[in-house]
Amino acid sequence: MKTTLLLLLSTGVFAGNVLAQAKQPVKPADAYRISTLSDPQVAPEGKWIAYSMSDVDTAKNKRTSHLWMQSWDGKEAVQLTHGDEAASSPRWSPDGKYLAFLSSRDSKNGAQVWLLDRRGGEGKKLTNIKGSLGTFAWSPNGKKLVLAIEDPENKGKEPPKTPDPIRIDRYHFKQDGQGYLNNNLHTHLYLYDVEKQKLDTLTRGNKDEEAPEWSPDGKQIVFVTNRTADPDYNANDDIYVIDAKSGAAMRQLTTWTGTERQPHWSPDGKYISYLRSTSNANYIMYDHSVLCLMDADGKNNALLTQQLDRPASNAVWSKDSQKINFVVMDDRLAYLAQYDLASKQITTVSKGKYSISDVETYGDNSWVLRVSNPALPPELFALENNQLRQITFHQKNWLSTVKQAHVEGFEAVSKDGNKVSSVLYLPDSAKRKNLPLIAFIHGGPTSQDDYSFALIQQTLAGAGYAVVSINYRGSLGRGIEYTKGISADWGNKEVLDILGTVDELVKQKIADPNRLGIGGWSYGGILTDYTIATTTRFKAAASGAGTASLLGMYGIDQYILQYENELGLPWKNVDKYLKLSYPFLHADRIKTPTMFMVGQRDFNVPSAGSEQMYQALRTQNIPTELIIYPNQFHGISVPTYQVDRMKRYIDWFDKYLKK
Repeated sequence: MKTTLLLLLSTGVFAGNVLAQAKQPVKPADAYRISTLSDPQVAPEGKWIAYSMSDVDTAKNKRTSHLWMQSWDGKEAVQLTHGDEAASSPRWSPDGKYLAFLSSRDSKNGAQVWLLDRRGGEGKKLTNIKGSLGTFAWSPNGKKLVLAIEDPENKGKEPPKTPDPIRIDRYHFKQDGQGYLNNNLHTHLYLYDVEKQKLDTLTRGNKDEEAPEWSPDGKQIVFVTNRTADPDYNANDDIYVIDAKSGAAMRQLTTWTGTERQPHWSPDGKYISYLRSTSNANYIMYDHSVLCLMDADGKNNALLTQQLDRPASNAVWSKDSQKINFVVMDDRLAYLAQYDLASKQITTVSKGKYSISDVETYGDNSWVLRVSNPALPPELFALENNQLRQITFHQKNWLSTVKQAHVEGFEAVSKDGNKVSSVLYLPDSAKRKNLPLIAFIHGGPTSQDDYSFALIQQTLAGAGYAVVSINYRGSLGRGIEYTKGISADWGNKEVLDILGTVDELVKQKIADPNRLGIGGWSYGGILTDYTIATTTRFKAAASGAGTASLLGMYGIDQYILQYENELGLPWKNVDKYLKLSYPFLHADRIKTPTMFMVGQRDFNVPSAGSEQMYQALRTQNIPTELIIYPNQFHGISVPTYQVDRMKRYIDWFDKYLKK
């Protein structure tokens, strides 16, 4: 089932002939022009795919998503929703007559379910629910919905003019994007009768339920929940089922003490596929998800992909219930694979220098995929007859105006013999000697840089830099031992991998040794701090949302489980915390001009981490700046701030690397 590629490496035919019309290098402001596609859903009759697409509204300085519908043959695209209010999460009714979606239009209570009649007319608001409405799903007969709803703040009443004091009594008490966590608010499942517009409670209690999915016969709902005494102390999500009627009792199907998630019924109702963590510890950062299978009653659990030693995700069933298709994260790749229940064999379906996500089954041997490569932001593709065929073209106009970087794989060996894979961006394929270099480091650390579109790297290359994105130890795609290699030993082997890669680029005369820069966000910012405290060879750095004093971060970020399970308690393992805090405690070794950046409301890696490092360098009169983005969480979401950040990267590196 090897796919015949319709692209050649990173700059092939995916972009058609638009690359021949390229004009200007990618610039920060291009962030305003790139669309974001997500959540494709195949219509029951199979001729159309609904999906969500967001674009930047420059007047309102935000991204707004709307629903689109694309024909399978790629010949017709229809925008379904318009206006200032976003629409997302399209879900076809089983008969294909209606498209349900989420929108906050005409609602004081947040997002509600709306219905759009395919035969014409305006959308109609279906629900008026108090509380935060998350996922939802149609029953097989189309008469009901299952909804996951978080309890409303202030019990659905108007908030007081003067807010009450925030009372905290839970172990895990803060989360990025949410703020301080209220122990009394929980997410439960509800049944909604579409015709009667009546809501019935399905689950209750002081725990949370999520990811509901109906059984094919409509009698049961499978979902995920952590029913331990205090879920704050572990990551023990299990899979349960409950009869689809109010007052029913839930029944536990899985008992792994790690994490189990994303349950999906087979179309014939005999099996449930799901993902399971490799570790059964209370918490572990360095993990892989394994595709698993069990009978619908929870018996005969089997691990299907453990031998791959690679993370599995996005599992979908074939219509005949005989195969499970899923995405595998490999070295710089995200490819489509298939497990055959009869032969118990795994085969590769589509693999190349591109990244696949959002898999939807179209037929037994055809799929709708979200695909990206280094020259193409994500678009929807059909995979049929072992060939990829592009069916949406939202990026076409933008692509026709830009000259993109030349992108290639790069390999190096670290000082201790570790082989490191990277992705290298060059301003021009013909000019690859003595370039100023920026090592732009990914976050996670359990992530990877792959052959997908990366706007920041493209923008830096467009400004005249060679850019290398390094999959240091701790990254995904190279096996579980590679990922676990940095456990409780942060800033050691990763720095060796970064320096080894830079050494090789200098050796090959791609990088000018006198014009080296480094930067990154989140764990990439943390590794930037570790690296500039290890060596003075970098002439400029940009550390985003990082930290360098772990002892000072205990209790102020959201990683309490990781600290205590990986590093131990500070008062019992202070030497470990101090050792891993060497960039801050040895800040006098840092000579690199460094710009620190962070979101003001970041609870993932709070601003204190950047503030401490900024203060340490400023005290020593090392050139430094601190940029704080107002009201932003860990991910910078305001479009003008995203553009501003890239402009500041270029200005900062230009100041020190282009003298």
